[in-house]
Amino acid sequence: MPSSNKAYLAMMQLVDETGTGNIVDLGSGWGNFVIRIAKKYPQRQIVGYELSFLPWLMSTFLKKVLGLKNLTLHRQNFYQADLSKTSVLVCYLFPEAMNKISNKLLEEQSDVRFVISNNFALPAWQPFKKIQLNDFYKSPVYLYQISKVDT
Repeated sequence: MPSSNKAYLAMMQLVDETGTGNIVDLGSGWGNFVIRIAKKYPQRQIVGYELSFLPWLMSTFLKKVLGLKNLTLHRQNFYQADLSKTSVLVCYLFPEAMNKISNKLLEEQSDVRFVISNNFALPAWQPFKKIQLNDFYKSPVYLYQISKVDT
């Protein structure tokens, strides 16, 4: 299910607070977020994981048409992906998937410094920042700081 435009804007606002590292979208779907973020941050590496064929194909087509050299799209299950060199994770996943991501972060050695989640909390972590959307459901968008930021 795609995020709303308000959610995309909130997630992009939170990305502004994550430094300069690469960004990985877990479940990039039709490419709505990864395309926008790749255009906004041409100096950052953006990676999307999508298992469904048609959304992956469409986002791959858009990436090529727009010439987004900083965007890599994988048709792969992100649970098996190597996220060890990832700086920022972005997701809009259901609670069970958020549990799996939380466990993956706790169990594996990685460089993940931030997680941005649309609507669903990341178990075992306290949000660093939360934006409450002005929509019908008052949906939250969370920013989690997974490790201390270098200053």
